[in-house]
Amino acid sequence: MIDIKLLSEICETPGAPGFEDRIRRVVLREIENLVDEFSIDNLGNVTAVKKGNNSDKKVMLGAHMDEIGFIVTHIDDNGFVRFHTLGGFDPKTLTAQRVIVHGKKDLMGVMGSKPIHVMSAEERTKMPKTTDYFIDLGMSKKEVEEYVEVGNPITRKRGLIEMGDCVNCKSIDNRVSVFILIEVLKQLKEVPYDVYAVFTVQEEVGLRGANVSALNINPDFGFGIDTTIAFDVPGASAHEKVTELGKGTAIKIMDSQTICDHRMVSFMKKTAGIHNITWQPEILPAGGTDTAGIQRMTPGGSIAGAVSIPTRHIHQSIEMANKKDIKGSIDLLVACLSEIDQYDWSF
Repeated sequence: MIDIKLLSEICETPGAPGFEDRIRRVVLREIENLVDEFSIDNLGNVTAVKKGNNSDKKVMLGAHMDEIGFIVTHIDDNGFVRFHTLGGFDPKTLTAQRVIVHGKKDLMGVMGSKPIHVMSAEERTKMPKTTDYFIDLGMSKKEVEEYVEVGNPITRKRGLIEMGDCVNCKSIDNRVSVFILIEVLKQLKEVPYDVYAVFTVQEEVGLRGANVSALNINPDFGFGIDTTIAFDVPGASAHEKVTELGKGTAIKIMDSQTICDHRMVSFMKKTAGIHNITWQPEILPAGGTDTAGIQRMTPGGSIAGAVSIPTRHIHQSIEMANKKDIKGSIDLLVACLSEIDQYDWSF
């Protein structure tokens, strides 16, 4: 159904915000023969262009390449590494994780914290903080400093596995969307308008890449591609679920930073119906995506919406998405890009 080998490579390749070099190389390898032209801007965004039959209008798609990670802030006298987060973390998810410190060479490390055996009764009941953790590389300070310095990025270590109809890995957010955008480029034949497929950087620290790209492209239409919450787990009330795994790709209505253009939402729903693509609505109370930058960072704004991929256990190292939802996301984007000129976009 989907190319698991490629998805695995994309998810497992390191690329913390501001340090997307390795995942960018994978993207460039995959797209170079799929588009009419491509470029890299000063921030590191990759823009791949597929020319349309009518170049009067531009369509921008954004999928961010970066993953949540860390940055080295200090090496103590015993060689333990302290860090600052790059992106949003729930501190308790750091417990017992393996990480990779990307210095002069990659070094495997583990997230350490105070053992429960020596915690006070009060400490045992407290929620952990990121500052409670350190990275143990199993080396002395002298050995660590041969390879590591303040400012080196750190990413999580976790391989992709298949679980039933699902895939599970670190960085499904948002590498699944990088995969989807590559697959869309593979499947697109003729398109009515110029398509700008942008693999953006630094989304996890403030949509920075999408803002820069939209300013450069000035799109008439836009699609964000990102994961969204699937809170379809024990203890969740029906109104809290946002989306559910296996119920189809999600068409964004709004999140905390974007109210999607109602014309785009209607177009996406109609297109899904015509092509028998299963979909579900998404209203995300907190959190935002590149859609905001695509929509707003252009004179007069763009007519923007988003395809969202339902994901459980988000911003953990065990993120999970359904393969059918991934396939549906590809199908919907291909259909929308191929037929975007056939819709009445007037108010």
